[in-house]
Amino acid sequence: MGKTFTAAHWGVYEVKADETGLRLEGFAQDPDPSPIGLHMATKDLTDVRIRRPSIRKSWLEKGPGADPHLRGREPFVEVDWDTALDLLAAELDRVRREHGNESIFGGSYGWASAGRFHHAQSQVHRFLNLIGGYVSSVDNYSLAAGRVILPHAIGSTEFLLDRHTSFDVMAKHTELFVTFGGVPVKNAQMSAGGAGRHRVVAGMLAMEKNGTRFINIGPVSDNMPVDSEWIAARPNTDVAMMLGLAYVLHIEGLAQLDFLNSHCVGYDRFAAYLTGEADGIPKTPEWAAALCGVDADRIASLAREMASSRTMLNISWSLQRAVHGEQPFWMLVTLAAMLGQIGFPGGGFGVGYGALNSVGHDNVRFKSGAFPQGENPVKAFIPVARITDMLLNPGEAFTYNGKEHRYTDIRLVYWAGGNPFHHHQDLNRLLKAWQKPETVIVNEPYWTPTAKLADIVLPVTTPLERNDIASSGGEDLIVAMRKVSEPYAQARNDFDIFCGLALRMGVNFSENLDEEGWLRRLYGVTSANAREKGVEMPNFDQFWQDGLFDLQPEALPVVMLQDFREEPKANPVPTPSGKIEIFSETVDSFGLDDCHGYPTWFEPPEWLGNRESEDQLHLISDQPVRRLHSQLDASPHSKAGKVKGREPVLINPLDAQRCDLGEGDLVEIHNERGRLISAVVISDAIMPGVVRLSTGAWFDMDFERSLERHGNPNALTLDVPSSSLSQGCSAQTCLVRVRKVDEDYAASVQAFEHPEFAT
Repeated sequence: MGKTFTAAHWGVYEVKADETGLRLEGFAQDPDPSPIGLHMATKDLTDVRIRRPSIRKSWLEKGPGADPHLRGREPFVEVDWDTALDLLAAELDRVRREHGNESIFGGSYGWASAGRFHHAQSQVHRFLNLIGGYVSSVDNYSLAAGRVILPHAIGSTEFLLDRHTSFDVMAKHTELFVTFGGVPVKNAQMSAGGAGRHRVVAGMLAMEKNGTRFINIGPVSDNMPVDSEWIAARPNTDVAMMLGLAYVLHIEGLAQLDFLNSHCVGYDRFAAYLTGEADGIPKTPEWAAALCGVDADRIASLAREMASSRTMLNISWSLQRAVHGEQPFWMLVTLAAMLGQIGFPGGGFGVGYGALNSVGHDNVRFKSGAFPQGENPVKAFIPVARITDMLLNPGEAFTYNGKEHRYTDIRLVYWAGGNPFHHHQDLNRLLKAWQKPETVIVNEPYWTPTAKLADIVLPVTTPLERNDIASSGGEDLIVAMRKVSEPYAQARNDFDIFCGLALRMGVNFSENLDEEGWLRRLYGVTSANAREKGVEMPNFDQFWQDGLFDLQPEALPVVMLQDFREEPKANPVPTPSGKIEIFSETVDSFGLDDCHGYPTWFEPPEWLGNRESEDQLHLISDQPVRRLHSQLDASPHSKAGKVKGREPVLINPLDAQRCDLGEGDLVEIHNERGRLISAVVISDAIMPGVVRLSTGAWFDMDFERSLERHGNPNALTLDVPSSSLSQGCSAQTCLVRVRKVDEDYAASVQAFEHPEFAT
């Protein structure tokens, strides 16, 4: 038997064991391993594990729907597994008989494990499909607006993410790399299904060494791993700045009309808007400067620099997590089309260099085997960020991608593999909505906020406690995740939980296969798909003994859209026209007030340009450095980044002086949606008027004072759709105020404490 490896979304780790217990080390061939996963086996995490199946006291004593306002406020009762599964099976059966399967919401976000078999989202959705279906969700919090608009603009999101121009190509050819929102390496620590070798930093350093110049546009400067020019721009104004750049290209004859005519449609309609012919407002650099805060001369000179260089444009995913979030992505594609370098080595655009480790890799791509979810008989769904709207407004209509749908009346929520009290916005509003269902069920290893706010909590294993296979499209390693630890207390695999429920409800969940049988089946699918791409993998037994399979030798340089550039008719993009759609007849036909047929500037409802008073600041809530979303927040690594036990807020020295704040001061950050406690870090890496509070601190609500104590920014963020096209989240559109408080007011953090238990 070879070395023992495990994998997580943030990397591959070698497992060592000695008299002190398990120890994890970074993969020796990883040039930039993430430290997050080194702490997966620490005592701090064991201390917050769920020991036994637990049921909320009122629900157990009085039945479904009892005292939902007490969720998160009253004790749990620990029960044995048979009791828990019997109660749960009976409740699922009651709800589907009395209200139908459209009253069941299957919540899961897919980040629980890098393993393809013990993948909580697949497990819970497969089970719910077998018992008649459930209301599902589409898209994700990370990229919802982008995932809806990009297919209209360029035909797809998926093929773009899979085929980004690779870093080795950019190192040879890219002269100017302009990024809106930086290249946040903290995000590039991970890939869904497991990051292999971390190569974003090395890739950008190679570009820098070969002479690439970098320009970072946005409100923060510390999101680049290489030296760059920082152009400080107000949040939510990137479209205005891009329009100013586009105006210069158009007016000065720098727009590449040959490419726009041969590979794009609708430029004439957009140009009429750009020049003001359509609305009377020319989108000049001066017009843009008044909105984004960047000097008009710098906007004009940057446009000329981009036109005279081999230029790669990039955009951070965070820009589309805002009201009208579709527009910056569509506008970036349009700006790149005007430069005419799409499909050239080192030129064009990227939607997320730095968003995932896999973006910009040159690895061979093929589909890995995944635990099949089956067919969902229920066709009702919601855009993922509309869960609160669904729970509060059953029967209400909503639009999604040009079609009208309705929210169903949800009576039961089954959540596995996610934490909505991290991902969602305006958590005080979600708390109210969370009281609507009669039953909330959660499969979870840890006493997270979502577990504490459930009725029935089932303890599940962690990846170290089971066998699995990690595999991620675009990554270079397929990993045998061998079990290295026995399950904690009475924790069970999701697979075993659903097998037990299926037995009680008369369905065949396992297909008569055990864990090993499923791993062999999924590996067989993976190896067959690899063979179609010319990659020969070893048999399962050899793979399991070796511990991993390396795809790096198969890597080839990638130039995104090169075939389309060279032969657009033979290699069309999957839009209705087969071309890049600067004007989309489809989107225009929807007749939406908040998303027109071409990229458009819309004024956000909350931003620095229309704040009602000077003491308001724009809150950015980005991905944290020391964890993935809220995962492992209780680990020593995550805790080491906190200040006085809270997630810190970054603030410019000028704002700190104006608010009379010092380094490490406790502050209350507040707006009409909520209040939270944080601690100050003063830095000139953030522009005046803006503060940054990273997401992922476990939601820790003082219910009596309606005060979040741990620094979770989603106690404050805006829960409205990005637009009626995508219904994505709008977390980055948010104004707040900040004031100093003392230790007594802040109170102690209780995020990692167990709930109370009753006998």
